[in-house]
Amino acid sequence: MRWLKDPLLWLIILFIALLVGLPYSGPLFAWWFPEQARPLYQQESFVQLALAHLFLVVTASTLALLAGVGSGVLVTRRAGRRFRPLVETIVAAGQTVPPVAVLAIAVPVMGFGAWPAVAALFLYGLLPILQGTLAGLDSVPASSREIADGVGMSPWQRLWQVELALAAPVILAGVRTSVIVNIGTAAIASTVGAESLGSPVIIGLSGFNTAYVIQGALLVALLAIVSDRLFERLQRRLNVSGE
Repeated sequence: MRWLKDPLLWLIILFIALLVGLPYSGPLFAWWFPEQARPLYQQESFVQLALAHLFLVVTASTLALLAGVGSGVLVTRRAGRRFRPLVETIVAAGQTVPPVAVLAIAVPVMGFGAWPAVAALFLYGLLPILQGTLAGLDSVPASSREIADGVGMSPWQRLWQVELALAAPVILAGVRTSVIVNIGTAAIASTVGAESLGSPVIIGLSGFNTAYVIQGALLVALLAIVSDRLFERLQRRLNVSGE
């Protein structure tokens, strides 16, 4: 019965309960916001919005993971070290561009919908992953590399079995930061026609409906907290297995 005392379990249950229960909370929000004619968001189901939100975050974060770890590995190899400052500068510049500006640039090229939002989230989530990869690979002891060379490992074997394995906790910390930031940032995807948990927030702000804003913001915040706790659990297991 120890699993019943797990805070993560109850956070997940609370998030699911809100997704399912919010459509039936009309009387509560009508009492809370009596001045609103329609205090409950009903354009789409909250479950549908949550799935769409997760699609945006998972897709963008997967692309950022591949690009961030891949470029981090390349610029830490002997042939690519000269390009490290350039890569770091370009990725950092992408982080400084506001996601709204990326959306404004991407929409004329990609059209309205989910993909401009994915592009913005990809650029916004790339820097933490690259930094985590660089920090993790730089922290691998030189003795570990020498031992790998001494037992006859190829460069690729040394990379996968030694360097990335030892750097995994630090890389995961960067991925954790990237994903949590993107969960919050994905709420603006609704400004370009993509469904997300930000839809109630955007519609609520444009229509001066605070009830909508609270409903969307509450779900986004809980999703971020649940994801953060999941990453924390995974990091803890990686650290234990690495000891």
